[in-house]
Amino acid sequence: MGLGQLDDDDYPAVTMGQAAELLEVQPAFLRSLDAAGVLRPQRSAGGHRRYSRRQLELAARLRELFDQGMTLDAAARIVGLQDELDTARARIATLETPSESQP
Repeated sequence: MGLGQLDDDDYPAVTMGQAAELLEVQPAFLRSLDAAGVLRPQRSAGGHRRYSRRQLELAARLRELFDQGMTLDAAARIVGLQDELDTARARIATLETPSESQP
């Protein structure tokens, strides 16, 4: 493994115990996200869950919504819609930016 992989948001460098500690949740919370198919951590050679920074960010967003009283389905839908809106806004901004080749 090169140290450069640690800068990759998708590199699964964090164990379940570390992830639970960072997110201040029980490991069961992370297992429930995996079982529901909302968060799919990679597995080590020994079968242990490994999380990337991007997955930790998603889990944190879901946790915030749970804390506000949302169900898992509602939280996953809200996060998905937020991501779609962010993508659409970025695309609109790109389209509205004048190109250098235009007079």
